[in-house]
Amino acid sequence: MNLARYSKQSNDWWKSAVFYQIYPRSFYDSNNDGIGDLKGVVEKLDHLNDGNGGGLGIDAIWLSPFFPSPQADFGYDVSDYCDVDPIFGSLKDFDSLVSESHKRRIRVVIDLVLNHTSDQHPWFAESRQNRTNDKADWYVWVDPGPDGKPPNNWLAVFGGSAWTYEPQRQQYYLHNFLPEQPDLNWYNPEVREALAEVIRFWMNRGVDGFRLDTANYYAFDRQLRDNPKRQEGSEILEDGQEANPLSAYITKYSKDRPENLEFIKFLRKVFDEKEHITSIGEIGSGEGLDSTLRLGADYVKRKDGLHLAYTFALLGEKMNADYFDQVTEITEEAIEDGWPCWSLSNHDCKRMMTRYKCFAEREGYHQMMLLLMLSLRGTPIIYYGEEVDMQQYEISKSELKDPQGIRFWPEIKGRDGCRLPFPWDSKAPNQGFNKGAEPWLPAENSLTLDQAIETENSTFNVLREMLKIRKASPALRNGNYRRVFNNGECLVFERKTEEQTVLIAANFSTEEQIIEFTSGIKIDLTPKSLKGRCTLNNLQLSLPACGYFLGEKDGH
Repeated sequence: MNLARYSKQSNDWWKSAVFYQIYPRSFYDSNNDGIGDLKGVVEKLDHLNDGNGGGLGIDAIWLSPFFPSPQADFGYDVSDYCDVDPIFGSLKDFDSLVSESHKRRIRVVIDLVLNHTSDQHPWFAESRQNRTNDKADWYVWVDPGPDGKPPNNWLAVFGGSAWTYEPQRQQYYLHNFLPEQPDLNWYNPEVREALAEVIRFWMNRGVDGFRLDTANYYAFDRQLRDNPKRQEGSEILEDGQEANPLSAYITKYSKDRPENLEFIKFLRKVFDEKEHITSIGEIGSGEGLDSTLRLGADYVKRKDGLHLAYTFALLGEKMNADYFDQVTEITEEAIEDGWPCWSLSNHDCKRMMTRYKCFAEREGYHQMMLLLMLSLRGTPIIYYGEEVDMQQYEISKSELKDPQGIRFWPEIKGRDGCRLPFPWDSKAPNQGFNKGAEPWLPAENSLTLDQAIETENSTFNVLREMLKIRKASPALRNGNYRRVFNNGECLVFERKTEEQTVLIAANFSTEEQIIEFTSGIKIDLTPKSLKGRCTLNNLQLSLPACGYFLGEKDGH
């Protein structure tokens, strides 16, 4: 395939694409060492899209980090930005992955961790030696306070102070995460240019975009003012994990600084050096729903901002018709001409099946939520395993791998429970994750892909059908969004283009609901394999518990 021609014809490909996040160490282990790898991703690409209408119908993959790393935070502590960690393979394997993905019309987006490096990165090894070396100012170094303590009260996400003392320099360095993840000094133009070269390296290898980890952390208050204490009862927007017991302060000065947008502007210029590149920013904030959504919108509603950004708004425990409606309405109002991005799960939060308690009377709730996400204006991201109803695994202390869980057990059990190996085959060892070697986390899920394929109303079959419907529908791909009504139990909205109007209805309750329409439905587009199909009689729709309906309206 001539990818250059393919790219030039669709520079805004990311607007109508459906993304699929792959956590490489948990996807497929091709060499039977217990850890998933890049060759394993290549072997399983046909599951996502075989290029001929087979597979789920995914348009793009987001690969979590596979760079060389001491693995203190499973690859989010990078020691070399321009290579592949041997546990995942080689650059040759990565090139093969890009080539094979493009043959199947799958775009490749990689996860860049530009806020911090590993403390084993050569840049930091040089920077920590003294205050006069060439990279002395590449990280955030500060003298101790008068009492020898850290300069302020900033806390690390993974616990304790965000400052660690380095005896060689007799200074503290900033780390918003682990001490093994020192923060880069984005105010230094040499650092920015070095990171630009990293981006160019991967663009030249054929990647189609970048997911930017912790993209709202690059800037910090250069006066190093203390973060204010959080008032009791103030709203904290969590990311689906247990509340951090150290979140006693509002992160007013340690992140979300106005100049962060200037750094994003710098990155956008680099991305725009290639015509078809996209960017997805992780904009995590804990200061309430409204401010979080507006912060995310700030990053994409400007032409020199990010292409896409997602927040934690749909990654927490809270979910009902009113909350979902509030999220979409605030987003649509705040984002202006920008393009939204939606995610219901990722590698940092509890699995959606468990988080939303999609069992017993709420069976089917997860399918309804996935279909809703695929019906919104914006770009959806499906987390690996959602198509086979992967649940949160209740991790034991002896099985822990995540540093967050190890440090905070039992108050916080970490993120291992949402990162289990993908269950490919009910008849194979370790559910088909590999040839039998002990996997890095237990291979345990109640449903495997082969079983899901053979079950008519499985999430896999519902998603596959919905993605075909979405590709064929101009309104679902690019239409405007308009809420029709929300009665507290059901949410109804429209997607509309000049050529098509579709109406979407969802029942968030566990009881049947009746909805009256004021205009007719020409075609019922709801996936035929969806369990508990709705009943449409003229202008009246009967929605079963956790039901979803999609129909094309008469007229435009």
